[in-house]
Amino acid sequence: MRPQTLADVAFPKTIKSFVRRAGRVTTGQTKAFDELGPKFLLPYQPETLDFVAAYADASSSRGLNDAQAQPLVLEIGFGMGEATAHIAALLPDTHFLCCEVHEPGVGALLKRIGEQDLHNIRICAHDAVEVIDHMLPERSLDGVHIFFPDPWHKKKHNKRRLIQAPLVAKLAARLKVGGYIHCATDWQPYAEQILEVLSAEPLLKNTALDQHPELLGYAPKPHYRPLTKFENRGIKLGHGVWDVVFVRHA
Repeated sequence: MRPQTLADVAFPKTIKSFVRRAGRVTTGQTKAFDELGPKFLLPYQPETLDFVAAYADASSSRGLNDAQAQPLVLEIGFGMGEATAHIAALLPDTHFLCCEVHEPGVGALLKRIGEQDLHNIRICAHDAVEVIDHMLPERSLDGVHIFFPDPWHKKKHNKRRLIQAPLVAKLAARLKVGGYIHCATDWQPYAEQILEVLSAEPLLKNTALDQHPELLGYAPKPHYRPLTKFENRGIKLGHGVWDVVFVRHA
């Protein structure tokens, strides 16, 4: 579950949400692309997304009248889609817009959508920053999920990390008041950076400071986020996992 894309240059001048990786698309994933892609893949477009049209089937399948009235959560970098499918099944009345450029990951999530009969996911296989800039208007999101982004362990590579002030400002502007950003990482230095960057954004507030002061700004794992196989392995090895949840307050 590491959002990846664009490592063509050492330090890109513009924000990017990924580093492109190679990977083999399986037969099952290819079949999912062919059968489910036309319905669940949203093409990138340099104009505001028509939310009603994009999620019309998700709403009608549950007897809902207004797709635009349903909560909308953006996920950046869903990896192979395990957690995404779990959360979408747990929250069937929430719409999820999921950005990932790793083709096997996109195929894997499409396959899970078919296997679990999910209707509330749409996938945009494009750089999330351009999706945010051009397809998502301000105050259009109820939440943002960024789970286990690439930590770029070496200090000289820290500038490649996804969670930086310019991106957080873009995300905060697109949250409705009361909307949230939820990040999770298993790399403590990155957790500290995420906490610092989100704390510096004036539109956001760390509600965990009041509700769970003993966690020093970090949040308890929200009920909807599952423990992944990767995370379980880390916990068994004594590795920590840090959840950071901030809410737009104004």
